[in-house]
Amino acid sequence: MSISNSTELICFLVLAFVVILGSLGVVLLGNIVYSAFLLGGVFMAVAGLYLLLNASFVAAAQVLVYVGAVNVLILFAIMLVNKREDLKPIPGLQLRRFLSAGICLGLLVLMFRVVLITPWSLPGPAAIGEGATVRIGEHLFTDYLLPFELASVLLLMAMIGAIVLARRDIQTVDVGTGNEVNQSLIEKAGTPLLVDKTTT
Repeated sequence: MSISNSTELICFLVLAFVVILGSLGVVLLGNIVYSAFLLGGVFMAVAGLYLLLNASFVAAAQVLVYVGAVNVLILFAIMLVNKREDLKPIPGLQLRRFLSAGICLGLLVLMFRVVLITPWSLPGPAAIGEGATVRIGEHLFTDYLLPFELASVLLLMAMIGAIVLARRDIQTVDVGTGNEVNQSLIEKAGTPLLVDKTTT
């Protein structure tokens, strides 16, 4: 094995380890902010895997779209939401965990089966190089135009959902005085602070 092949193998193993460990952190961590940051790390590692496959344009699109747009949108939605919900007992939690574990295990077995029975051709097809961008553009606007537009609509819906979640609800009770707040007014009318009360 040459130095280039061994270096490529080491890079692949490191990136694969980052993807697996980061994905587990996204799912298992209790802090949603940490999960969002780990999701950005997973996206970066996937972009590195694309670079190993000589798909530089797809790697750049991965970083720009997912890390620079989707993950930042998720972080803004998390940090701007000002809603606190009381923890309530979830009915049938053990059954839900059992069903989720069964589905995940079935998907894992299916993936291993696909890996084992697929006749992988080594080495793969020759890299297109600079012509990959032209080829991707042709496929995006001909064969995959509908999925591409659906993905853009989905991202737009995610952005609108983040804006809706980030809206602050108007409190019905003033925290300082305990009086009810008029919902039709954003600011309550009150006595100006700079008025000299001794002259009245």
